[in-house]
Amino acid sequence: MTKDAVTNGRHERADAARNRAKILAAAAEIVATRGVEALSMAHVAATAGVGVGTLYRRFGDRSGLAYALINERERKFQAAFIEGPPPLGPGAPALDRIRAFLHTLVDRTVEQLDLLVMAETAGPFARFGDAYDLYHRHLAMLIAQIRPDRATSYLADILLAPLAAPLLAHRLHTGKLTPECVKAGLDDIITAFGTDYVG
Repeated sequence: MTKDAVTNGRHERADAARNRAKILAAAAEIVATRGVEALSMAHVAATAGVGVGTLYRRFGDRSGLAYALINERERKFQAAFIEGPPPLGPGAPALDRIRAFLHTLVDRTVEQLDLLVMAETAGPFARFGDAYDLYHRHLAMLIAQIRPDRATSYLADILLAPLAAPLLAHRLHTGKLTPECVKAGLDDIITAFGTDYVG
């Protein structure tokens, strides 16, 4: 392989990374301003300044693009609660970490609510995938530090249940709840099983 071939390969990979970033930024902007319904491959390509074929080669279809948007934000969220600064990340008392996690998860869910509704309603058990399992393990671990005598797995499910995207979308869109009300309700649940805990 010649030196030029190596250089060209690097240049192509850098271009692909830049294109991906442009595409995801354009798609996120469209969803934020016009909703998931406006997320067409042609519109995203035009906004990002790339060919429609590039989108299909990289993401497959509109659904693949939507999942890429979710995954991009999901990676940042997971990094924050696994290894980020406290209270969301390690180093804070368990009760504070649970509260920070749930409050941040409310914001994270609301931020991509329409995309998450689409993802969670793709099948009867679509919500209970890798991300949910990670959230569940994380909360169960923290709950065990506070109330090891309780059914920590079930309590983790209880804390996550109000954040199902379809339920949250229904309540928010009908004006029955605000994100701050959801957070306050979750705080009440946390307090109910954390009152005996001394951190």
